[in-house]
Parts: sequence; C-alpha cells; structure tokens
Amino acid sequence: MSRTLRLSLLDGRFAVVRLDAAAPLPAAPPTATLWSATRTADELSLVCDEAQIPAGARVERGWRAFALEGPIPFEQTGVIAGLTAPLAADGIPVFVLSTFDTDYLLVREAHVERTRDVLVRVAGCEIG
Repeated sequence: MSRTLRLSLLDGRFAVVRLDAAAPLPAAPPTATLWSATRTADELSLVCDEAQIPAGARVERGWRAFALEGPIPFEQTGVIAGLTAPLAADGIPVFVLSTFDTDYLLVREAHVERTRDVLVRVAGCEIG
C-alpha cells in the first residue's frame, strides 16, 4: 500500500443478519450510520444497527465498524489484505464490507481495542 490508511470507529453496535433468499428487502432507515444488503441465490444478508434487526432473522450481534477513509481507487491493490492479515495473525476475526468508495472492517466489540492497536502498530494506520 502506498499511502497511510486512515480509519475511524463508527458509533453504535451493528448486527450481521441472514434472511431467506426470497425475503423482501427491508427498507433502509433514513438515518442509518451503516446499512448494507447483499442478495445471492442462497440468502439475503444485512448489516444494520442492532436496533434495526428484522423479525425472524438469524443474527450475529455485537459488531463494531471501522470505516476506511475513502475513496479508495479501484486500481489500489492490497488494501483489505494489508488490514486483515495483521488482524488474522493476532487472532482477530473480521467481517469485511465494501462499498463503491471505501471499505469497512467489522470486529466484535470485545476486540475493538486490540484491533485499534494492531492496525496502528503493525499495519501503520491512523485511527481517528
């Protein structure tokens, strides 16, 4: 990676949610800090604030989100690997979410401080 990556920890706790593939897409809350939907032939996955979990969903709660300062050029390589490899080496599981402009690293709330330390000390990131 050619530049120092900057991240910020978003406020709030998030959930990773699984719905049936044919489930209707829930409406995105207009004030959501982070809300994402991905549909495949097998499932509909959401990332949402814990207070916005749809009824009847399979849920993994307790995630916090680090937002990478973007936009990240599509030509830039190794961004996710540069962030996740040091976390994996330290035993920190992540859930990665990408948008057109940037990437988000979701980690369990219990791992937030270790994540911050590894990203700064090992990956050379700045966290605001």
